[in-house]
Amino acid sequence: MEGRCRFAQLLILCFSLLMLVVVSAQPLHHLPNPHWYPATATWYGEPDGDGSDGGACGYGSLVDVKPLRARVGAVSPVLFKGGEGCGACYKVKCLDKSICSRRAVTVIITDECPGGYCSGGRTHFDLSGAAFGRMAVAGYSNGLRNRGEISVIFRRTPCKYPGKNIAFHVNEGSTDYWLSLLVEFEDGDGDVGSMHIREASSSEWMEMKHVWGATWCIIRGPLRGPFSVKLTTLSTARTLSARDVIPRNWSPKATYTSRLNFFT
Repeated sequence: MEGRCRFAQLLILCFSLLMLVVVSAQPLHHLPNPHWYPATATWYGEPDGDGSDGGACGYGSLVDVKPLRARVGAVSPVLFKGGEGCGACYKVKCLDKSICSRRAVTVIITDECPGGYCSGGRTHFDLSGAAFGRMAVAGYSNGLRNRGEISVIFRRTPCKYPGKNIAFHVNEGSTDYWLSLLVEFEDGDGDVGSMHIREASSSEWMEMKHVWGATWCIIRGPLRGPFSVKLTTLSTARTLSARDVIPRNWSPKATYTSRLNFFT
């Protein structure tokens, strides 16, 4: 009888450990803080325009096409975080019921808003004209834009890029001794806390340094591709490794797409 009890306890322990592994392996589709916070917002560019051309995050022409198009935003330094806030997604909602709808607009951080409205430690969003206007009730987009600065509430939201996998753009000027990468289309947290690369002939993960915006680099060499890339998000420390995503014959200004994303 005692042997049967021990066997049953062992089965329960094994099942509990298995469930722990399964739960831990499930993708987290939420960020740690779902609460709304107060901020202010303005808009820039054309009234119905897509916003910035490029921006301090370094995404370049990506901001002009979907899925970033008309969803871009610049933020004050408190959210930009020296570039580590690049790629994060936020819901922004205005509260004036006389002109604002109930829906929030989702924006992707692609730029920093320095000085002026964004100085003094304020939490501020400078949105594309199109994104700003979407917060208004139907037919009142121009009226909302005419108000200039407005009070809003905001919260983090998971980034979603349906049909897109994480891509790595090799920045211009990269060599076998100085390799610089930009991360694109990162689902989930959207931000990057650390990056490492590994040569195919090595088991060592080499740490990359954050340079500016969404750009990371490593000074070492000669570097031999193909390279695997491992990134860890800033917000929830989730990790993803893309094996041999950058080929042996890589070239500057090329973009290499992985087969992975955090929501796939």
